Formats: sequence, C-alpha cells, structure tokens
Amino acid sequence: MSWVWFVHLAAQGASAFALFVIAVTLAQNLVHLAQLGLAGAALARQPPEADSGSFWQRYSKAAPPIALLAPAYNEALTIVESVRSLLSMRYPDFEIIVINDGSTDETLNILVENFSLERTEGRDYDLVVEHRTIRGLYASSLHPRLLVIDKQNGGKADALNAGLNIATAPIICSMDADSLLEPDALLRAVQPFLEDPQRVIAVGGTIRVANGCHIADGRIVRVGAPKNLLALMQTVEYLRAFLMARLAWSQIGALTIISGAFGLFRRAAVLEVGGYAHGTVGEDMELVVRLHRHFRETCKPYKIAFVPEPVCWTEAPETLTVLSRQRARWHRGALETFERHRRMAFNPRYGAVGVVGFGWIVISDVIGPPTEMLGYVLLPLWWWMGALSFDYVLAFLGLTFAFGVALSVGALALEESELHRFPRTRDLMVLTGAAVLENLGYRQLNQLWRLHGTLQWVRGAKGWGEMTRKGFKSR
Repeated sequence: MSWVWFVHLAAQGASAFALFVIAVTLAQNLVHLAQLGLAGAALARQPPEADSGSFWQRYSKAAPPIALLAPAYNEALTIVESVRSLLSMRYPDFEIIVINDGSTDETLNILVENFSLERTEGRDYDLVVEHRTIRGLYASSLHPRLLVIDKQNGGKADALNAGLNIATAPIICSMDADSLLEPDALLRAVQPFLEDPQRVIAVGGTIRVANGCHIADGRIVRVGAPKNLLALMQTVEYLRAFLMARLAWSQIGALTIISGAFGLFRRAAVLEVGGYAHGTVGEDMELVVRLHRHFRETCKPYKIAFVPEPVCWTEAPETLTVLSRQRARWHRGALETFERHRRMAFNPRYGAVGVVGFGWIVISDVIGPPTEMLGYVLLPLWWWMGALSFDYVLAFLGLTFAFGVALSVGALALEESELHRFPRTRDLMVLTGAAVLENLGYRQLNQLWRLHGTLQWVRGAKGWGEMTRKGFKSR
C-alpha cells in the first residue's frame, strides 16, 4: 500500500513539475514573440536609412565630441586593425583613448610601433572615479586623435574608469579593443542624443559576428556567413538578441543592457552614478541598470535607447571551450547585476524596467536555465518510469523546438526585409539552416553553460577566464 501511495505522489509531483516547466518555457517564448512584434513595428515605423551621405548632411554640424574608450588586455592579435578602424571613423570630432590594462603580451609595444607613439606629459585630468595607477600616456603627432593609457591591471571596469577621467568629451563610447566599428556607426548612434538632448543618457547599437567576413585595413569589405559551425550559430543568436530583443525593450523603456562592445553614454550621467562598478564581470549591464535606478529614484527625466543600424563587428569564439567560458561569464554578470539591484524586480516605482525588464531577468536568467535543464533530464526519465504520459514530454520538446525556430527565422526575416546586410542568397540559406539546427543541441549547450554560470555565481567566482582569439587578419 505504501508503495502505491509513493508512486501516486511521484506521479502527481512529476505532473506538477512538467506543467511548471512547460509554463516557464511558454512564458519565455511568448515574451520572445512580443519582442519580435515590437521590433518589427519599430523597424516598419522608422526604417534604417541606407544613405550615409544624408546622415552626414543632417547631423554632422550638430554632432557633439565623442571619446571612444577601448580597454585592451592582451589584444596584440587584433589591436592594430581595431585602431585603424577607429581612426577611419566618419565623424566630425572624436578622440580614441585606448587603455592598455596591464597587458602581459606585446599590446603596448605594437601600438607604439604601428602608430608612432611617444610618451607625453601634456594631459591633465582629475581623479573623479577611482582606478588603478596610470603608468604613462602615449600620443602621436601622426595620429592626433589617438591617445594610449598604460595602467596597472584592474579589469575592464577599472580601465573604463581611467578612460572616463582622461576623457573631456560630453559623450563617451565604450567598446572592446578587439572590435571593428563601421565608418558611420558613431554618427548614426549619436542621433538620439541630438533628437532628444535633454533626456537621452545612453544609446546602444548592434553587435554582429565578423567571422566569415572579409576584412581589410580595419574595414568589413564583404559580409559573409561564418564557415565555423559555432560562429554560424552565434550569428543567428546575435541577430535575435540585438535586432529583436534589445530593439523591442528600448521601445517600452525596459532595456537593461547596452553591450560593452559598443555603447554611447553621456559622460556626466556616468560620473553622476560613480562610474563603472568594480567586482562584477557584467559592468555593462550593471551600469545601465544603475542609471535606470538612479534617474528613477531622483525623479529625473531620462531615456535609454537602442538604434539597430550602427554596427560594431566582433570576433566570435570558434571552440566550445572558449565559448562556454564566455557564456558562463555573461550569465554570471547578469546574476550579479540582479543581486545588486534586486529591489527593482517587479517594483512599479521603477516603471517598465522594474516590472518588465527585471521580470524578464527573473524568467530568463534566474529560473530559466535550471528549469529548462531539469526539464530535459527529468521529463524523459519520468516518462520512462511511467509517471508522465508521452504527451507531456512531446509537448515540452515540440513547443521548445517550434518556438525557437520561429523566432530565429523571424529575426532573419527582419534582417533581410529592413537591413539587407547579407548580400548573397547562399548566406541567407545557410543562416536559415542554422536557425533550425541551433535548437538541436546548441540551445541546450547554451543553457548548460548558463547553469554553470549560475553555479559560479553561487560560489562567488570572480575571474573572467582565458579568451583566446585568432585575430582579424586571418579572416
């Protein structure tokens, strides 16, 4: 009798858990569908303008000075191409500040040799935000827009704070030193600051995968789909994350992250909240959330926007080892931000960013990975034991796969209809195939890596992990 009772309870528990897993998955995918609809409506309402010349005529005279802050740690393979890309930017008034954050490779020497840099003492600055000691400043008469800071290693947030202190421009652009900006990216990204100068304090742009593209002299000269399968999956993933999710959240004031690879900020606003936070690997997300929180709590009008057309190209990992480290670190950064600002979650005082933005973090980042991974393990097991019907298992797997494919293909459709970044039909066909295949293993691996990031966060891990790169010259 006791065994029958135990089996009955197990069956009830399995059914309840199955319903919970399916409910969480359904909630995630319904939110994704809403994001796709919001993003599509935004692109239809204001299609990206392809003519860079008209942008220049309209905005160049009013464009404010911008300081590009590019932290660099062991970036010897990509730093020259990245700086050349930045020097070729089409923008009226900008300065490039590369922060060598105690690199142990030849990053600094390569910069000095390739750009004729010499040590300079002609730059005064105030220590407004704290950072590790600056060992020297380097400038060049051949490249007056370029300044290199050499400092003790302190991490990316610490390097950005050093750049914040040195910069004098009202707008700063945080980016990765291993990234390439398109020539008109700054002029397009600064547009919200010009259209709403009183409220806009931050603007994010699109990040795309450079793997598979032909690069020459720091420029993307031909866009193509990656040949590496992992990089191909990430190309679809980036399209979905930026063109769909971030554009959608910016439409309702719920954007919680601007990628550290490319984001514009009003320098005064960043200094007002104390600069970049130490002790987190998600300094980009943490800053955006802290800006939301500060301006909400002080009742100051503000706006954080996302513009889909300014493009920054980055090298995506091509091995499982490096990619797993990256994804675990990203997820750990999201959880660290959630922990620091958890009082915002579902709090109407913080408007859409508290109710919708943080609500999404709870569903997607806090309970999503463990729930989905447990579902993959326990649902088939309970079906095998007879505690669940086959219909439950089939519903979970079918729902997950169908929604995943629909969303990825939808993001590709937005890309093709509005931006036309992939000129060859072959590339679009390959990406469509990747949109299907990513749901058969890649998505599950991603959730496993995010679950690992959750365990790292619980244990209090702080390291970044080694990120090896091939460099842009091999593309």
